[in-house]
Amino acid sequence: MVNEGPSQEECDDTPAPSYDAVQGDASVSARPSVSIHPSVSAHPSSSAHPSSSAHPSTLAQPSGLVQPSSLGPEELSVIKVSRRRWAVVLVFSCYSMCNAFQWIQYGAINNIFMSFYGVSSFAIDWLSMCYMLTYIVLLLPVAWLLEKYGLRTIALTGSALNCLGAWVKLGSLKPHLFPVTVLGQVICSMAQVFILGMPSRIASVWFGANEVSTACSLAVFGNQLGIAIGFLVPPVLVPNVSDQDKLAYHISLMFYIIGGVATLLFILVIIVFKEKPKHPPSRAQSLSYALASPDASYLSSIVRLFKNLNFVLLVIAYGLNAGAFYALSTLLNRMVILHYPGEEVNAGRIGLTIVVAGMFGAMISGIWLDKSKTYKETTLVVYVMTLVGLVVYTLTLNLGHLWVVFVTAGTLGFFMTGYLPLGFEFAVELTYPESEGMSSGLLNVSAQVFGIIFTISQGQIIDNYGTMPGNIFLCVFLTLGLALTAFIKADLRRQKANKEIPEIKAQEEEEDSNTSKAPTITSEVRL
Repeated sequence: MVNEGPSQEECDDTPAPSYDAVQGDASVSARPSVSIHPSVSAHPSSSAHPSSSAHPSTLAQPSGLVQPSSLGPEELSVIKVSRRRWAVVLVFSCYSMCNAFQWIQYGAINNIFMSFYGVSSFAIDWLSMCYMLTYIVLLLPVAWLLEKYGLRTIALTGSALNCLGAWVKLGSLKPHLFPVTVLGQVICSMAQVFILGMPSRIASVWFGANEVSTACSLAVFGNQLGIAIGFLVPPVLVPNVSDQDKLAYHISLMFYIIGGVATLLFILVIIVFKEKPKHPPSRAQSLSYALASPDASYLSSIVRLFKNLNFVLLVIAYGLNAGAFYALSTLLNRMVILHYPGEEVNAGRIGLTIVVAGMFGAMISGIWLDKSKTYKETTLVVYVMTLVGLVVYTLTLNLGHLWVVFVTAGTLGFFMTGYLPLGFEFAVELTYPESEGMSSGLLNVSAQVFGIIFTISQGQIIDNYGTMPGNIFLCVFLTLGLALTAFIKADLRRQKANKEIPEIKAQEEEEDSNTSKAPTITSEVRL
């Protein structure tokens, strides 16, 4: 039983299914120190015998170094969703959007920045690829910080670096100051490391079992929206003019706007972002808290992930798909200008079409997953359609009709960009109760590695042989990713954790101002 007074802190939570305790044959208790009787997987590839018991410290730990000791037995026994959850995911989505804009703002007007700074197209491409390289280098340290210090610290650091990088770029408004713009972009790329692995973690920590996929899609939505705006706005704010002073003015206008937005979002993160809600939002998250141990090995968690064959296959398949998207986004301006000279603005609009269509794809797939839980089937279908979309886009790019390119690029974007949140959620399902930040981080590392390889390789192929061979190059690797996806076994561990205890519909009751009584469920939990 949990007494809930009408304090301000309690008013932050919206009642969802509430449980006094999870009991049954001394199976599971909310207390982390109580032994667990049923079959709980101690290793991604093995499980304990149902008749054995395991102390939480011997189990696969969901959150590495963090012990949610701030949540006592009473808090762990109550399942509630917080009203603040929507504000948290919205603010995260916004500063992720700002960071993604800064990633693509140079590539969207590649030829204009080449002219202003007097550098090669490859140098401008590296302003995009530095995001990918920085992520690969810093993932493990940042993932460790996420496990040790939690969501709020990571959110503050990421938004602060994003803000700092935006203002540093204002010092690069002379043609000879290209190194300063590189510095600003590297700082923004460091911020990205604190952002990309967060969507699935925020969804798990803040949202209920029937909301996690939608919440993850919303969190990824911001990043995609930022890329879309990054394609659309720079060609409008920075026209292709020959006067260097006018060009510097237009570039400064863009930099000032993004600096102001980044500052506002940093302030909002300080105000809105909390570490975690007072009560766990789902049974899986409650059990994840209960199993957490301060003595859990961070490296052993990584080892367990790499011993999970299904997850390894997903890491490679996700990297091939997302890497292809990064390469297409970075090189889109160059490909369009090659076939349609002087169409910088329309090149940006085509990029916008790709990402906006992908945002709808991501939202639809997230809602579908929450309803159907068909992770493997949905991922496979989206991958097939991504490959088909890229083939059609490749065959129509050089026909001489821009409207055709808009249609085929939008179709490609709907599936290719819509795949990104699918990968995050599928990974969490395959690796529960391991850290969501770690599984998402490894997916993103794979994406960055393949993104760098594909961007450099496709750029060289386009320069020497044209756009069609370059896109065929990507089609070959997407075919490989599709084959790997087909071999993934749908071992949905988080769903098993949530379904073992019968679903109870959320209730809101008129209660005394002093106490509230939550329904008690007796059941045995098997993971």
